Formats: sequence, C-alpha cells, structure tokens
Amino acid sequence: MIAGWIIADAGGWALAWILIIAIPSVLVGQLAVTLLVRSRGTVRHSRTVSWWDVAGIGLWHVLTIGVGFFSEVWFWPLLVAAVVVYLAVFWSSVRQLLQEARPSAVLRRYTAPADQATSGVVVVEERREP
Repeated sequence: MIAGWIIADAGGWALAWILIIAIPSVLVGQLAVTLLVRSRGTVRHSRTVSWWDVAGIGLWHVLTIGVGFFSEVWFWPLLVAAVVVYLAVFWSSVRQLLQEARPSAVLRRYTAPADQATSGVVVVEERREP
C-alpha cells in the first residue's frame, strides 16, 4: 500500500489513512486467517494448504495491493471487493476447520456409550470382592 501511495503520488491524508486504518486492519485480518488455516490438522501434518486457500488468499492479496494505487475510479470497487473476498476467505477457513474437526462416522461408532452402541457389543465389568 505504501508503494502504491508513492507511485500514485497521493497526498498526506492518503498516507494517514494507510497508517491508521489500512495497515492495522490488513495485519489483524491476515493473522486471523493464518491462525484458522494453521489450526487445521491436515495443514500442520502435510505443511500444505488447500487450493481454496491458495486462490482466496492470493486474490485477496492482489486486491489489497490494487487498493493501494489510489485511483479515484477504482479505489472503492477494489476496496469493497477486497473486503468481500476477505470475508469469503475467512468463512472458507472456518468451514474447512470445522469440517476437519468433526469426528468421522467410524470414530463415532466405536466411541459411543454402551447404551447407544449397535447390537453385538459386550461390556465386561470387573468386580473386586473385599
């Protein structure tokens, strides 16, 4: 964004907007998405992200850089598009995290309590006599 400010030769208010609002909001947003993505077990295990993550985060970065060029015609459409894409990336990351955190059907079957388990389950109790 600062590079866009220098290239577009924007005024002092544009720089103030960058320093006070834009940089902190992008930083907080990036940290939130990073933590959501890194929280997924498959990402930690394989050290790779999904293609949805690559496409969404890449597009968000391109739009964020585009907002920095301060074109009067394109500033607001790019800003709105960057916010919408960020919200989509955030929602996609939350959805993927919840999908991976949900226990599988096999795990639910074998960890169910005895009264809810399927037929054929034998429960053996050990009793100690004093």
